[in-house]
Amino acid sequence: MPLTYTIIPVHNLVYVRYWGFAQLSDTLKVFGDYAADPAFRPDQKHLIDLSEITDFERSFVDLVSAQAAKADAILQSQAPTMMVYLAPTQVAQAMARSILKSWDGLDVTVGRTAQDMDEALSMLGLPARSFADLPFRNA
Repeated sequence: MPLTYTIIPVHNLVYVRYWGFAQLSDTLKVFGDYAADPAFRPDQKHLIDLSEITDFERSFVDLVSAQAAKADAILQSQAPTMMVYLAPTQVAQAMARSILKSWDGLDVTVGRTAQDMDEALSMLGLPARSFADLPFRNA
C-alpha cells in the first residue's frame, strides 16, 4: 500500500505520505487506521505529502464518497481541520485540486496547496522548515 501516516502529537499534526499510484481504497483503509489510532485527535492538522505520487485514481464520485466517510471523524472537531497538501509536481497538484474540490461547500476543512516544504510548514504554523526538523522519533 503506497500510503502511510505518522502522528506527531507535539505539533498536533498527522503527516500522511503517498507514493506511486494513489488509490481511494488505500486512502480509506489508512484513514480508518488513523481514526482508530489512540493518538488520533479530530482537531489535528494534516500535512499530506503528494511529492512522490506517479498518478492517482480519477473517480470524482468515488472521491466524494470517500471524503464523506472521512468527514465523520473530522466532524468531531470544534473547528475546521487544516489540511495542507505538499504538491510540487503537476500530477500532485492535479490530485490536490481534486481533493480540495471534493470538500467544496463544506465547512469541515480548510485546505491549502504548497509547492515546497517550507511553504507547507509555514501554512500549518509550524516552526520547522524541513521534514528533518519534525520530531518523527517522538511520534
